[in-house]
Amino acid sequence: MANASAAWQSAAIDDCWNRIGTKGDSSCPLLQQHVRCLNCPTFASAAMQQLDRVPASAEVAQAWGQADVTGLGEGSAQVRQAQASALVVRIGEEWLAIATVVVQEVTEARALHSLPHQRNPAIQGVLNIRGALRICVSLAQLFQLTTAPAKPAAQLLVVHHEGQTLVFPVDEVAGLHRYGGDTLAPVPTTLAHAAIQYTRGMLDWRGRQIGLLDHDLLFYVLNRSMT
Repeated sequence: MANASAAWQSAAIDDCWNRIGTKGDSSCPLLQQHVRCLNCPTFASAAMQQLDRVPASAEVAQAWGQADVTGLGEGSAQVRQAQASALVVRIGEEWLAIATVVVQEVTEARALHSLPHQRNPAIQGVLNIRGALRICVSLAQLFQLTTAPAKPAAQLLVVHHEGQTLVFPVDEVAGLHRYGGDTLAPVPTTLAHAAIQYTRGMLDWRGRQIGLLDHDLLFYVLNRSMT
């Protein structure tokens, strides 16, 4: 198991964008369809493969090595729980985390098209993501985090859950954070902003407590507001 894992970790990623893509000689036949490598599924797949290579903690690696790979008992469940991960992002001045299992990609900001007759101020409009129009939702508005005039978001978080894809503007992406399920702390009742309603628990990240979003509740509320 260890040898197989090491081999997978060392497997080279085909960086075709540097050879035949926009950073290479631009000879890739897919450029005619996607225009830029950033819009190509091959690039997205390579990015997710690279994200998956973020090493687990020594404790998780040791537990995985000692686990019975064919078993589905308590030991295996503990390892899977210890391997939980979330993407840490900043919205305004607030740092939040969202489970990586629902994150499809992080992409650059782009033109936003308004939706007529939309009463929910959190619904900003629609964006073109890989040729498909996706609804853009301002979590800053939804969580009431904005106290100053809104600035254009630096990046976009494309999130998919139960057949629905939404786009969340974020100001900064800090990266992947791994945590054990038993380390998730309860949400303090002293939190004043509305994000508390959508928070599953608190994570210890870089010496501070940040909220882990409840994506099930978040998508449920947003879907109800758009119907």
